[in-house]
Amino acid sequence: MKNSTKKNLSTLVNDIYDTVADLNIGKKEIPDELLADVTAGIGNAIIDWATPRDRSNSVLRMSSIGKPARQLYYADKYKESTPPDAATLIKFLYGHILEELLLFLVKLADHEVTDQQKEVTVKNIKGHMDCKIDGEVVDVKSASGFSFKKFQHGTLRDSDPFGYMYQLAGYEKAEGTDNGGFLAINKESGEIALYQPEELDKPNVEDRIDNLIEMFSIQQIPDKCYKPIPAGTKGNMKLPMGCVYCHHKLECHSDTNNGKGLRMFKYAKGVEYLTDVRSLPRVEEIVL
Repeated sequence: MKNSTKKNLSTLVNDIYDTVADLNIGKKEIPDELLADVTAGIGNAIIDWATPRDRSNSVLRMSSIGKPARQLYYADKYKESTPPDAATLIKFLYGHILEELLLFLVKLADHEVTDQQKEVTVKNIKGHMDCKIDGEVVDVKSASGFSFKKFQHGTLRDSDPFGYMYQLAGYEKAEGTDNGGFLAINKESGEIALYQPEELDKPNVEDRIDNLIEMFSIQQIPDKCYKPIPAGTKGNMKLPMGCVYCHHKLECHSDTNNGKGLRMFKYAKGVEYLTDVRSLPRVEEIVL
């Protein structure tokens, strides 16, 4: 959507909030064209979510190069990984829908959105960026309350298990821009934050690609991505969150529990994956 007055990212979040407030009191209307656009976007997000992925292609994509090297190694070695459970898949779905709604609000606030899902390439590694907003590359994210703080307070560079910073750096390298960032929405509160990392905080994406290609060429398994953490106070150890969401945790941690592999216990707050059981938990154990 073209704007008569050129806007920039510096006012984006406040402009969205002001637009929503104006809608609520009848000072703003949703154009039919924009309503059709967001409806189609949500429909496409649902179709894409419901379409099985082709696992036979290379795991090296712009969206994945920032993930831990061992995770990528296992993703390449085991094309058919343990699929996420149904609840996690549903969470992915409403995350995609929220991201579509967020871009709808950006357009409604009269900021320019271009290059949605544009294919880009860096050193033969391909990716599809979310979009540009006001001429800058922007990656749109939906986040839990805890993860949202990384965008809100600009601390993503300190803890980035999914490699979002590499993803942004790759898109910007391909586009020749340097002032982009992440537009995030808190799935719990509805808050919105824009995080534009400093240039010095962005990783060198070309060096990363070279290192990963070398790793695959020599088939050397990297060290484990994270160390186990205490599970309670009785000596048990469990996977940290960075491993819990990995599709290859069972293969990667097959040496745990004296070679028996991970043991899974169903707590009220969710499943915990124990790497060392010293005291048997008093909850149901899941046996595959």
